[in-house]
Amino acid sequence: MNTFSINPDSPWLAPLAGYSDLPFRLLVKQYGCAVGCSEMVSVKGLAFKNMATRRILATCPEDTPMVLQLFGSEAQFFEPVMEKLLGMGMRNFDLNAGCPVRKVLKSGSGVKLMEDLGKLVNLASIMVSKAAEHPDGGRVGIKFRLGFNKGENVYIDLAKRLEDVGVDWVTMHPRYGKQMFAGAADWTKLALLKQAVSIPVIGSGDLFTAESGVRCIEETGIDAIMFARGALYDPSIFARYIALKNGTKIPVRDGSFLSEIVLKHIRLTKEYEGDERSFKKIRSIIPRYAKGLKGIRALRSSLLECRNWEELEKAATVIAQLKPVDNTHGDTDVDVICQ
Repeated sequence: MNTFSINPDSPWLAPLAGYSDLPFRLLVKQYGCAVGCSEMVSVKGLAFKNMATRRILATCPEDTPMVLQLFGSEAQFFEPVMEKLLGMGMRNFDLNAGCPVRKVLKSGSGVKLMEDLGKLVNLASIMVSKAAEHPDGGRVGIKFRLGFNKGENVYIDLAKRLEDVGVDWVTMHPRYGKQMFAGAADWTKLALLKQAVSIPVIGSGDLFTAESGVRCIEETGIDAIMFARGALYDPSIFARYIALKNGTKIPVRDGSFLSEIVLKHIRLTKEYEGDERSFKKIRSIIPRYAKGLKGIRALRSSLLECRNWEELEKAATVIAQLKPVDNTHGDTDVDVICQ
């Protein structure tokens, strides 16, 4: 069973809507991910027994430790939902106060909560109080940004207040809510946050490579990092990060290595989900892993022709023969997926 760790040698997987599901968390743990966060799940949806949340809540012993990320803004739902989750065996929780997507903001959730720090701290306090009822002691973290509007640097005040109510760690994506994912993440703010509080600080934002992860730790002094979009293109980014930090050999990211990753992801998806929805989802994800190799368009076409899991595995083995391209533009284009 994995140990819950917050230290520079234990990289985390960020909560990624639509992507950090159980099969993907199990995949990245095979490549050195210490803690995997779930996709965000609606507190209100859980309160009203939304069946769509079942897939997000799926876990297994090999997924331990998993952090379940919640989002919501209505305090009356938090206590009963936390009780329900504790009854299901959940132990580690995170509150999303950083998502800038319009659909989330409309409900007053995500980074919108940073416009009312009192409400946000109250929600965190409820989660901390209920998590303490776990037999082995529950844990709560809060993920946020610098503020909602540009220039509103409320993050240090928020972090100190969260520390006062017993939050176990904080994660910050150093952009403003209104920025979405534009511009550059300001890592200097992570360093300031680390100096301001005594609880662990995890950093997120613009960690697209293992090298950027190491650089972020060295420049800011934070306790750990959380890979998001970088993991979507390369699930082995965790192993590369650890190898860089320890000065050990870094795996060669060639066709053969990527083919192994793809086949593992297909088989985990088939084993733990195995339905038509998950089949179509993994089929669309595979080309992203082959970024930087020749023939992605042809691979994508062959994958779309697959009608069952066996055909999908056979098509995926072609990746082992793909070679790097001289120019990473054009043929390797894939959509950028945001947190």
